[in-house]
Amino acid sequence: MQTSNDRILTTHAGSLPRPSDLRRLLSEGDAADMAELSAIVESATADALDKQIKAGLDVVNDGEMGRESFFTYVSYRMTGFGGHSNRRLMADMTMYEGYRKKLLGMTTEEHRVSLMKAPKAVGDVSYRDTAAIDQEIARLKAQLPERKLVEAFMTAPSPGIIAAAMQNDHYPNIESYIDALATALSVEYHAIVDAGLLLQIDAPDLAMERHALFQGQPVEAFLAFANCVMAAINTALADIPRDRVRLHVCWGNYEGPHVFDVPLEDIWPTIAQARAQGLLLSMANPRHAHEYHCFEEFDLPDEGILIAGVIDTTTNYVEHPRTVADRICRIAGAVGDPSRIIAGTDCGFETAAGFVAVEEQITWDKLEALAEGAALASQTLYR
Repeated sequence: MQTSNDRILTTHAGSLPRPSDLRRLLSEGDAADMAELSAIVESATADALDKQIKAGLDVVNDGEMGRESFFTYVSYRMTGFGGHSNRRLMADMTMYEGYRKKLLGMTTEEHRVSLMKAPKAVGDVSYRDTAAIDQEIARLKAQLPERKLVEAFMTAPSPGIIAAAMQNDHYPNIESYIDALATALSVEYHAIVDAGLLLQIDAPDLAMERHALFQGQPVEAFLAFANCVMAAINTALADIPRDRVRLHVCWGNYEGPHVFDVPLEDIWPTIAQARAQGLLLSMANPRHAHEYHCFEEFDLPDEGILIAGVIDTTTNYVEHPRTVADRICRIAGAVGDPSRIIAGTDCGFETAAGFVAVEEQITWDKLEALAEGAALASQTLYR
């Protein structure tokens, strides 16, 4: 991972707004016109890259344009999936009925990609071939040389989020399901790193499943799951250089009460085990903005980088650059070394095609505020 000794670098967490015609095609699944889909993904990727660079971001990606969501796309690349899962609602949605109705209505007209009704495991899970990921990588890399940037990354899901959200109707227990998923995902992890891109593993399961899959259960049951997932991730990453990996952990990318979120301090011992140099954590939203204080007590792993979410991806407020700078400075003060901080976003902006909390132009304005705030923080931290 590239870092800086004289300024705060900027990045984001993965998904970016998709054009409406792309949402439509992605929602059609196998029925979509593949030639049309390929052409629109190519155009949307170029547009996303241009807008990221115009906003002032240093570490960029393809915006996940070719994927229907940040994890359900694996059902097209792996064997063993079919039917539909019945994912349990998060605990805070169950508690607040009026809020739940409001949230479920926050979709675009094109939205048909449901993360609550994802395919389930009905047979042995394995990675078919690398054709799709190779095409995705080639599309991104072909567009990088003509653009000025620090580094590029590509996302891939944690085995834990798939195991939690894509129901297991085949393996004897969740542990064996997680291990099979990690083995399959390792193919994608290696392809991304071997292509010279940073790998970002999206692992909301390491926090969110406390109030989803494990709601109402003892915290120890959730932590056992989280540790099982982390062990599987680390096995999949065993021969991948740690400095080519970043891990994204969040509590769910929705504007809700989040009153049942597990505290960062409870999951930090698990997160800190990751074979990943970069740790991307939500630190902007109202429920977790205070948790920078944890780093007054906890040390980052050796040579670890904190990619701090300083932009909330669930609200249409555009953060003032000074607010962003203040957040960065507080976090850097807690960590003790600004060169170990990269400024980012709490999560993605369109984690599933059509699920849009932040209007598109506001998304880009928020990312501009991120870059402006990082520049202001750099003036304070490196003067």
